[in-house]
Amino acid sequence: MNFQKRLHKLRKKLGRKKLDAVLISQPENRRYLSGYTGGDHGIAESSGVLLIPRKGPVFLLTDFRFKIQAEKETSEFEVVLYPKGLIELLSRMLPDLDITKLGFESHYTLHSTAKLMVEQLGKKDVSLSPVEDLVESLRIIKDEEEITFLKKSVRLNEKVFEEVYSSFSDYETEVDVATAIEGAMRKYGAERPSFDTIVATGANGALPHAVPGTSRLKKNKSLTIDMGLILDGYCSDMTRNFVPQKPTKRYLKLHRIVRKAQLAGMAAIKAGIRGCDADKAARDVIVNAGFGDKFGHSLGHGVGLAVHEAPSLSPRSRKKLKPGMIVTVEPGIYVPDWGGIRLENMGVVREEGFENFNTNSTWLDI
Repeated sequence: MNFQKRLHKLRKKLGRKKLDAVLISQPENRRYLSGYTGGDHGIAESSGVLLIPRKGPVFLLTDFRFKIQAEKETSEFEVVLYPKGLIELLSRMLPDLDITKLGFESHYTLHSTAKLMVEQLGKKDVSLSPVEDLVESLRIIKDEEEITFLKKSVRLNEKVFEEVYSSFSDYETEVDVATAIEGAMRKYGAERPSFDTIVATGANGALPHAVPGTSRLKKNKSLTIDMGLILDGYCSDMTRNFVPQKPTKRYLKLHRIVRKAQLAGMAAIKAGIRGCDADKAARDVIVNAGFGDKFGHSLGHGVGLAVHEAPSLSPRSRKKLKPGMIVTVEPGIYVPDWGGIRLENMGVVREEGFENFNTNSTWLDI
């Protein structure tokens, strides 16, 4: 990864915002800029922050627990420990670095932490400025190296699904399937799931974010599996819908409508189209089939180091898609007391259209 190039782009932004430096605390942003993989145990417990001045050396500030990992994973950054806490260290470092205007990620900093920083750093004549979307706006366009990583993540996700599907008769409940999926992810080298695996049988499928439970798999009922993994830092996201044995006529009808909508959405995607137009292309298929009120979420979202990031394919998204953006295409129909069908692929926006990363359509075309 060309971290120097990314840092150069960020520093140009700091100049435009008239900031002397910025603190980067959001985990995916840290990884994007430094390669540091340390994970946070929630927003209240950090594995470290990046201190990036507009000029000069850059720093990874962390504590003893992460010292060895930080020094091993980062080459562009000087690792500095804070035995008495981050704010105490900043109080000593910032004056020495001649930093008086400091930006911080307001969307990933607790209000109580920001308040304390303002109070303590203000005593050192340091003013704080909240910033948003500083790094995310860089991450939205993937380079070809990142695209390769994302393709590999998708392919491994498909491999895991195919293995679990081939032994489907071994599982009795939703949670059995979810456990098998996440175990296979680890077995094949994934860092972890990119989100909690969704397995929903029968009527549970009407819940787009159903939590796997002890519901027994039903042979002739719809089954939704929404799964993703992280490989080399990059996420995948895929949803497959099928019936373990013989599907009903109703299931076949709804599945084919959703698949038609997905194909329409993928066909519409290309550089220059707005997110809302891609959404409309797929949504119109479902609306015209009489199920518009049963499709209540957006068509898709961006994927990268985070499983949900910009851009958005929604009725409200007026921003134009650009080459290198990664998006999912996942229309669905959800019927209370019956179930749901969602089909999700993932790919990259190109000048000429949508490059679909998913290679197997066996569970899509029925």
